[in-house]
Amino acid sequence: MAKNDYIEIMEKNHMEIPWHDYTENDSEVLIQQAGLIEKASVVGRVGLIMLSCGTGAWRVRTSMNRLSKELGVTCTVDVGLMSIEFNCFDGKECVSQSLSIANTGVNTSKLYRMEQFVNSFPSQEAHLTGEEIHKRLDEIEQIHELYSPVKLGLAAALACCGFTFLLGGGPVEMIFAFIAAGVGNLIRMKLIKHHYTLFLNIAVSISAACLTYAVCLHMAELLLHVSAVHEAGYICSMLFIIPGFPFITSGIDLAKLDLRSGLERLTYSIIIVLVATMFAWIMALLLKLQPQDFVALHLGNMMHLALRLIASFCGVFGFSIMFNSSVYMAATAACIGAVANTLRLELVDYTGMPSAAAAFIGALTAGLLASIIKRNHGYPRISLTVPSIVIMVPGLYLYRAIYNFGIMSLTEAVSWFAAAIMIIVSLPLGLIFARILTDRTFRYCS
Repeated sequence: MAKNDYIEIMEKNHMEIPWHDYTENDSEVLIQQAGLIEKASVVGRVGLIMLSCGTGAWRVRTSMNRLSKELGVTCTVDVGLMSIEFNCFDGKECVSQSLSIANTGVNTSKLYRMEQFVNSFPSQEAHLTGEEIHKRLDEIEQIHELYSPVKLGLAAALACCGFTFLLGGGPVEMIFAFIAAGVGNLIRMKLIKHHYTLFLNIAVSISAACLTYAVCLHMAELLLHVSAVHEAGYICSMLFIIPGFPFITSGIDLAKLDLRSGLERLTYSIIIVLVATMFAWIMALLLKLQPQDFVALHLGNMMHLALRLIASFCGVFGFSIMFNSSVYMAATAACIGAVANTLRLELVDYTGMPSAAAAFIGALTAGLLASIIKRNHGYPRISLTVPSIVIMVPGLYLYRAIYNFGIMSLTEAVSWFAAAIMIIVSLPLGLIFARILTDRTFRYCS
């Protein structure tokens, strides 16, 4: 079988929808006067693009509802992780459609543009033909990655370097984690670009990050006489794989009783975590790496506070770039994350507050700050809140839980796992209550 034939077969597994074929032959017919099928194609495509950006079911449904009301139809929607089933009624006819995307991901720049499209629809797009609207949606759909794989590798390197300090690592661990995470995410983005399957993507990128860290440490031991006590940093080098967006949006969907979407997103997140931690554990055994405690850093209180602010900013900024945010949007999320995450860590250190409670307050703070900024800049709230609290997701705890399960240290494993679960539950709860306090439309179940 020729290579082109193989590619053609694989592409047909998720056939492209010929959206322009659903428009009226008469190019002068405005969308508000068009038939139900044409209106449904616009509503469905908007929902599908929103879903492909990684946003939650509530936002997808809200966007589809706004367009439906403007077009004079009634729409009922069921949203999953990668599919939408919806019905459109106009009092005479009914159109049912089931749409799906080939893969899921996060693209905050496209999400921002789609929210602008939905907000401007009554004044602009509603006075266009279906063909013209689909052409505008074509332009939005072409917003792919803003950054090259190399830049995304550097973003992951920066994020994991910041992660390393926040978890207790020093300069040696930070440097090695920077290099290893950069290599790992560069490989991951190359694999994504070539449409390799999720499991292979995770396995290869995590293995590459662990191997790179081990090689760097070994070379430093031989050439610079660096102690092997710094091996614990290898955990930080693979934290770029954390499924922060689906983790957080799953909690928000469950809060709005979008159980299908919430459970599917949660399952997707758990799959990523399990595959990543299993391969990291295997690599640790092969490379003889152990998740030891970091060497204590002796820093003054003010110096520690300043470095935490800087590390939190760098970590959130890196993750935002990985989520395809513009530089300005990423910097805005990073400022929120610097404040919220530093507050969380200071509460744990100086008040003795449990980590889960501090995580709730940190996420609540991030949500409140994002709501204030949204009013002034119009950025999607989720594009600011999720990156700002991804750095709070206990990836270290989850890995140590799986590692200890693997070596049958069950008591230690359960302890790490319980602590991780408490923090993971607290983070979306903080964002949810921030949303309840600042968004009247979010408070009600309707």
